[in-house]
Amino acid sequence: MNKQELIDILADSGKNELLFKEADRVRKDNVGDEVYLRGLIEFSNICKRQCKYCGLQSSNQNIERYRILKDDIITYANKAVDMGYRTIVLQSGEDDYYDTDKMIEIIQELKKMDIALTLSIGEKTYDELKAFKDAGADRYLLRIETTDKNLYKEMHPNASYENRIRCLHDLKSLGYETGTGCLVGLPNQTISSLAEDILFFKELEADMVGIGPFIPHEKTPLKDAPQGDFWLALKVMALTRINLPDINIPATTAMETINPNGRIIALQSGANVVMPNVTSREYRAKYEIYPGKICIQENPEQCSACIKAKINSIGRYVSENKGFRKINSDKN
Repeated sequence: MNKQELIDILADSGKNELLFKEADRVRKDNVGDEVYLRGLIEFSNICKRQCKYCGLQSSNQNIERYRILKDDIITYANKAVDMGYRTIVLQSGEDDYYDTDKMIEIIQELKKMDIALTLSIGEKTYDELKAFKDAGADRYLLRIETTDKNLYKEMHPNASYENRIRCLHDLKSLGYETGTGCLVGLPNQTISSLAEDILFFKELEADMVGIGPFIPHEKTPLKDAPQGDFWLALKVMALTRINLPDINIPATTAMETINPNGRIIALQSGANVVMPNVTSREYRAKYEIYPGKICIQENPEQCSACIKAKINSIGRYVSENKGFRKINSDKN
């Protein structure tokens, strides 16, 4: 679709049901009925950035900071593997404590488990990204959040839009399965810029795209901003599926935070991935990117059983492979 076609659909709520059904059909035809589970380990909530929408921003003094060190990360990963996860996602704030050497040690240990490994640890130099790839990392998540340059600069003090783009292109050139995505509902965001986001995902040839509604956090500068709209976020996700038919798209936790059936609705509207948290309860509440996040009190076993039951309830099934993009299916 071109930009105007995307804008017209995003602006027209009268065709939502048709759009979601078409995205579900495209999903089924291109990636099938299996759902990939990714075991998420949130290993540090320390962050040097000041992104205005994020509760982990360095200026938030009302958060108890933590780090999970290598041995405990390995323990969480082993438990996840025992529960059947074939992919581990390491996610953190931009915490410089985990330098290249520390990350290489962690990556090498995790790759001994015969899993696919995704990193979501922020902007890095080309040499750092190459070192992680050489150590065995398979995928990298780095959401652009918005392709509107002025809005990006407003939302990310002391950060560079150009450097974000550079990182994403470095990831592609290094052979990572590259993930990006956007927030829907940021203050002053337009339908036009959301259409540009979708076109950017296509131009980048992203392998994974995560889309979620903006949820204001009371300890950030955007505490009084209105919450993003669930259905608009779902439309952006559905259009992303239609325009990039064979990529992996998660049903994001943020969607279920503002809609009790959010992840199931997303799975029925183009999504094919869920990322259950395998970090223990003592850390979950402290990784508060936005308030009210679901599954804070559940343990990893409960989360796994719950989401598997939900997936089965809609006639889908949990995949037993590592969940690489279908074009890279030889890795599965």
